[in-house]
Amino acid sequence: MEQSGTSSLLQDAVQELASGVVSALRSGDHARAAVPAAADAGAKDLTLAAVRVLGADALLPSTLLHIPPQPDELAEFRKAVEAFPPGAGAAPTVVWSHWAMRRTLRRLDPGHVDGPDDEPDAAWLEGAGWQFLTHQLAVLAALALPGEDCAVARAAAQRPVDVARGFVRAVRRRDWRQAAGAGRWLTLLEGVPRTLGLENGLDFVELMGGQDPLVALQVRAARLTRTGAFV
Repeated sequence: MEQSGTSSLLQDAVQELASGVVSALRSGDHARAAVPAAADAGAKDLTLAAVRVLGADALLPSTLLHIPPQPDELAEFRKAVEAFPPGAGAAPTVVWSHWAMRRTLRRLDPGHVDGPDDEPDAAWLEGAGWQFLTHQLAVLAALALPGEDCAVARAAAQRPVDVARGFVRAVRRRDWRQAAGAGRWLTLLEGVPRTLGLENGLDFVELMGGQDPLVALQVRAARLTRTGAFV
């Protein structure tokens, strides 16, 4: 029961954090507490865990809109990176998510990141079925950034039709989070079938799943990327 309660609290904290990011993406400023200050140690740990779950997207307004992060936001993000390194045998998505957070720190706070910036192995995506590929890309949607290059992005770029198929499948299954993450990737890819109707698809995903801040975040990021509003 205690574990279930902790999980529920973490889910709520992630939702709150995502809501703050969405608000900032919509307003274009820092009129939010995207990484809120915590009053006690337990709440602080929960906040750091929520930042780790959201990953690099916790600072997406700074990355996508070139808004300098607030010092307290950056400090909490840095603490989350330091507090939750991938363990031995961690899943590739966990390793890549951590790498993306470190890359974000290198961009926004270069004086506080030590060690090499070597990319993790992306071999697990080679030859992956389109359903699995779409799922993995949706989990790593924080890597879907304009002008950014990494092995995961290159794997996605090689298979736009498969990602489009995965987007359609996610919509049909009413998996709005996966659909939103796949849609964010599709806004970056060349060779996406015009018959997909991505813009209308994003509208539908937002309509059906947009009350979920994690869906709204991905859709908003996709729209900003698609319109070039990040420039």
